[in-house]
Amino acid sequence: MKFITSLVLMMIAAQTTQAQQVFDLYPTKSIPGALPATVQEKSETAADGKTRVSLVTNPTLTYYAPAKENDKHVAVVICPGGGYGILAISHEGYDVAKTFASWGIHAFVLKYRLPNTALQSNATFAPLQDAQEAIRWVRSKSAEWKIDENKIGIMGFSAGGHLAASASTHFNSPVLQSNTDCRPNASILIYPVISFSDSLTHKGSRQNLLGQNPTKEQIAAWSNELQVQANTPPAFLVHAGDDGGVHVGNSVAYYQALQQRKIEATLHIYPHGGHGFGMNNKTTTDQWMDRLKTWFTDLKWL
Repeated sequence: MKFITSLVLMMIAAQTTQAQQVFDLYPTKSIPGALPATVQEKSETAADGKTRVSLVTNPTLTYYAPAKENDKHVAVVICPGGGYGILAISHEGYDVAKTFASWGIHAFVLKYRLPNTALQSNATFAPLQDAQEAIRWVRSKSAEWKIDENKIGIMGFSAGGHLAASASTHFNSPVLQSNTDCRPNASILIYPVISFSDSLTHKGSRQNLLGQNPTKEQIAAWSNELQVQANTPPAFLVHAGDDGGVHVGNSVAYYQALQQRKIEATLHIYPHGGHGFGMNNKTTTDQWMDRLKTWFTDLKWL
């Protein structure tokens, strides 16, 4: 009986190890733009049970393998939020990835570098560089892992939504040149920072990415509603009307920009919910993750 119990525990442990793996984003080369690290990465779990990471020097992808076979072979890279100052990596990262894996999706949580002039020579571009490299990395594994290279999405929450939107609009001018395409095929943007204009921006995110006194040209370049192009991928957006952190106008502006280009877009605005609710807006019985699942089905991704 003890032998059987031990065997079962070993099998569970093996399945857990297989289901969750951590990969360095730059495994065979030095991290471009990285300066000698003078600090150590921090990971703290607060009383609410949510884990937040800061001072990232080694970007990684945490992979959650699909719990069941899916003939659609879809992958999604997930960018947690945190105002470009921290990463809310549990409820806007790992928890989402586990749900995606249960749907049959290859899920990757991106622990991207946060802009820091003491750690990167290209601090403003470091997060986007990591997001673009993440798309390339997953695409490079498409044959090996049976992922459809034309069904690789990017998802972001809050400032992670800004990063995901940037990856969806700046792929024609990648931070690093490569033979592998860094364009995502769809974007999922949850209470995203989209615009850096004075009327809409989350000032903390803008300051952390662009510094105290960004130029008009920088503000325009990183306002993603102004950067939508003909081949920007379709988007699914969620926001709360009473969001006091990131104005709902951010999602509206991006939705309108996509509409003007005749790009498929879906926008769900809840009257209440505030900011940072992750997968569960407790003010409503409606589950936006169910709506996302329907959207994936309509795209023939599920």
